[in-house]
Amino acid sequence: MSLTETNLDGILPLIAKGKVRDIYQVDDNSLLFVATDRISAYDVIMENGVKDKGKLLTQLSVFWFDFLKSEVLNHLIASTDEEVFAKLPEELSEPKYKSQLSKRALIVKKHKLIPLEVIVRGYITGSAWKEYKKSG
Repeated sequence: MSLTETNLDGILPLIAKGKVRDIYQVDDNSLLFVATDRISAYDVIMENGVKDKGKLLTQLSVFWFDFLKSEVLNHLIASTDEEVFAKLPEELSEPKYKSQLSKRALIVKKHKLIPLEVIVRGYITGSAWKEYKKSG
């Protein structure tokens, strides 16, 4: 079963929902990012999800944050389940919450948002390919 919605029953306030991630306020200086299994196409979120997609996205993020840490500062505070749950309220360790957060959650420093989106594709087709051939 895929996780397309998180519900922490108000234990932490939900401050934003993106195409994939739900963002909760932990305290004045940190946020909880939870990667769901939601999928989207052309900014439309689909009803179904891809099982464990959020877990994989979290692992990819942690890999790149770690790989680039000597070159690029990042906002990561906690990435393993042990680290994350140690920084969250005790009740979020209950099974109904742990199943939503385990291997999907990151604790990050709260910063001013830089509105940047990057899309990586294996190939380009259609009008995007025509535009790329024309102008690069």
